[in-house]
Amino acid sequence: MKKVIALILVLVASFQVNAQSKTGSIDTEFILSQMPELAKVQTDLKAYNTKLEEGLKVKVEAYQAKAKEYQEKVASFTEPMKKTKQEEIIALENEIAQFRQNGAKLVQIEQNRLLQPLYQKIGQALEEIAKTEGYTQVFTVTTSGLAYIDPKFDVTKTVMTKLGIEIKEPKK
Repeated sequence: MKKVIALILVLVASFQVNAQSKTGSIDTEFILSQMPELAKVQTDLKAYNTKLEEGLKVKVEAYQAKAKEYQEKVASFTEPMKKTKQEEIIALENEIAQFRQNGAKLVQIEQNRLLQPLYQKIGQALEEIAKTEGYTQVFTVTTSGLAYIDPKFDVTKTVMTKLGIEIKEPKK
């Protein structure tokens, strides 16, 4: 008898907990793709990438000039001069390799820096909507891997409306 009463109490308590929580979902990447500010971010990122490419081009040209000069004058160099020139060329090769390796990381860092204000804007709008509509949890669709989401609990369009973004339905 005590077990039955305990079981009933647990069930009642779990129904009350479930009744108090409201979950929703949001597709932040879709919202981001529709934000007008994204065009400026993409332009700024392209300009940054171009600047990095120009820096790389300058380094490659300096390397090629040193290598050409070395090849043309190698016969006139003394052994210590040859060694010094070879070390300079190797240093330039290493510098170019390091620059290429760091370039992708630098672009990613710059992209994150430029997108951060947009994600904050989405987050603030989501927080206001979640509080207003009583959501206790909102899952991000793009990274959660959820198999099914009831569209009536998707707050994506509500956030877009709050941000003043025109909702364009995807083409079929």
